[in-house]
This record gives sequence, structure tokens and C-alpha cells, in this order.
Amino acid sequence: MKQFGKILKFELNGYLTNKIFVGITIFLVVAIAIVMFIPNIIGLFESDDDGNIAPADLPTMLVYAEDEKLSAIVKQYFEGVFVDYNVKEADGSIDDLKEMITSGDADCAFVMNGEASYTYYVNNLSMYDSNTAIADTVLQEVYRWKQMVDNDIPSETASEILSVQIESSTEILGKDQMQNFFYTYIMIFALYMVILLYGQMVATNVATEKSSRAMELLVTSANPTSMMFGKVLASCIAGFSQLVLVFGTAILLYNVNKEALSNPLIASIFDIPIELFIYLIVFFVLGFLIYAFMFGAIGSTASKLEDINTSVMPIMFLFIIAFMVVMFSMSSGSVDNTAMLICSYIPFTSPMAMFTRICMSTVAWYEIAISIAILIGSTVGIGILSARIYRVGVLLYGMPPKLSTIIKTVFKKQ
Repeated sequence: MKQFGKILKFELNGYLTNKIFVGITIFLVVAIAIVMFIPNIIGLFESDDDGNIAPADLPTMLVYAEDEKLSAIVKQYFEGVFVDYNVKEADGSIDDLKEMITSGDADCAFVMNGEASYTYYVNNLSMYDSNTAIADTVLQEVYRWKQMVDNDIPSETASEILSVQIESSTEILGKDQMQNFFYTYIMIFALYMVILLYGQMVATNVATEKSSRAMELLVTSANPTSMMFGKVLASCIAGFSQLVLVFGTAILLYNVNKEALSNPLIASIFDIPIELFIYLIVFFVLGFLIYAFMFGAIGSTASKLEDINTSVMPIMFLFIIAFMVVMFSMSSGSVDNTAMLICSYIPFTSPMAMFTRICMSTVAWYEIAISIAILIGSTVGIGILSARIYRVGVLLYGMPPKLSTIIKTVFKKQ
């Protein structure tokens, strides 16, 4: 235990004094701070005291129709929906209107060919231009209102019919996938990045010590098993500390700027229930450990640093496949499909699959318990096996040994 403590302290100190590790952490914290203060920064440059843009500063949208009455009605309706435009009735001919758009005096124009037909004029059509979709809905209402009025229905009655509000309520008996989607996505992506980054780092550190022959000196003064667990737990603590610092900064600055960041989407990301946060920690720690043990064992079998990328490729492919299954399931909205159900009980995929199902679906308590129990048992088993492989692998030099050779040697040594 004394050796383990010294190794753990040494490895942690290595992470904390690593310029890249510290630099990335500082960069992420600063980036989070800038993002959280963007609304306040933008507010400093607002031109009006009330925070609204003056109509003269808005882009111009022109409305043109030969029927002046239709033109006035369309303008009135468009003013209510196109709040980001200064809507005006166009003067002159269509050619004049086109000239105003190409010269930049107007942003776009709607030329009414009839009550239910129009031509949309714009100089450069943006990929995100939704003006025609909005106009279609509005002009349908205009057409219906005009037809009612033309058939002797009072305009007030026609407006009342068209503006009726449908009342509805939704009672969620399980989970709201939309509300939970964003923080689930962020947590899964963070787990993905940390496991790949720090797992690769564990393997690289082991291979570096072995290739420099420093391992031969270390194994004579320290137990290889203590070395293995010390390196893995140090990387886990470093990675988890980095996540806590980054996300802790985000949560703190969100609460400081809560009024400026009053957006339902942003609120849904930070309003993670406490029970889901606990599950996140459990699956994060266990998932990280199971992969870090494998990375450490694989790193010990590599004779040269250049062999690491090839050696860890199967583990990375396994993890990437699990990540893709979860991402595709989340995007489709079906997180209880057959692939996710199977992945929820496989220890290499359950940290992401089961956590996603818990966040975005209704999962029975015994399913969660079984998944966590399998994951704990697998982590302990893989940890013990990895320690044995590590003890043998650190002394194997030359060509990278085959898996069958490693297994025979491991059990032969017991």
C-alpha cells in the first residue's frame, strides 16, 4: 500500500506539472467563461437603452401588389411575424424593386401575383432563409380571412375564427427526451473524450518507461501491480478533476449570469437532476477504469513507443463503436432499441448505453442494478487480469508478443 501511495502521488504530480495538461485545462476554463459572458458583452454594444434595435436599423422587407388593399393587408400581417424586418409597401415598378434589392437598399421582397400566389425576390439566398415558409403560413391566413370577408362574414368574426387558440397540456409519465437530450449528449461526449485521451496517455506513459529501460529499474523497487493501479487511478483522478473544474466553472458562471442566459435550451443543460449526476459519476469512474486498465496492459506489451497506436487500435474501435451506437440511438429518439438493450449489459459499452437510457427513457431499478453489478465485477476482473499482463509485459522486449503468448505466460507465472 505504501508503494501504491508513492506511485499514485508521483503520477498525479506528473499530470499537474504537465504543461499541456495545465494549458488545456486553463484554455477550457477561459473558453467557458467567455461563452458564459457573451450575452453581457453583447449587451454593452446595444444601441438602444431598452435593448431593442431601432426600426431604422432593421433590414428592409418590401411588399408589392397591384391591389393596394391586398398589399396593405399583407403588410399588416407581415409586420406581426417578421419582427426582424422593417416591412414596407414598395413604390414604383417591379424593376425598381429588383434594383433596390441588388443595390442593398432592401433585403428582400414579396410580390403578390394574386391572393394565393407570390414571387420572393432576394439577392443572395441564405441556407437558413425561412422567410418563404413563414410567408406561406401567414398568406394562407390572409387568404382565408379575405374570403370570409368577401362572403359577408364580418371582419371581426373572421379574425376571431382565424386567431382561435388551441389549449393543450402534456403529462409526461416517463422522461422528457428533448429536455434531457443536450446534457446527456454533453456528458457522453465528455466521457468519450476523457477515456480516449487519458487511456491513450496511460498506454503511452507505460510504453515510454519501457522503451527507455526505466521500467527495469522501477520493477526492481516497486510491485508491478502497485505501479499499474497507481498509474490508472492517477489518470482517473486527473481526468475527473479536469472535468469537475471545467463543468464546475460552467455551472458557477451560469448561476452568475442566469438572467442574461435565460434560454430554455441553456437551462435544460444545467438543470441536471441530482440522481442523474450520481449515475454519471458511477458510470464515468467505472467506465474509465475498465478502459484505462486495458490501455495500461496493452501499453506494457509494446516494446517501442511507435507500436502503441497499432496495439490500442482494437480497444479504440470497440469504444468508438459503442459511442456511435449511442449517438445514432439518441439522434433517432429510440434509446430502447435492441442494440442499446444489449449494450446496456456489456461492460465495455454499458457506461454510455445504460447512462443514456437512464437519462432519456424509463429503466427499471433492477436493470440498472444488474448493469452496474456486471460493470463493477468486470472492472475488478479486468483490473486483476491487466495487472498480471502488466507484470509480464513490462519485461517482454523485441517484437510485440501475440495475445496467445501473453495469456500463456500470464497463467504460467501464477
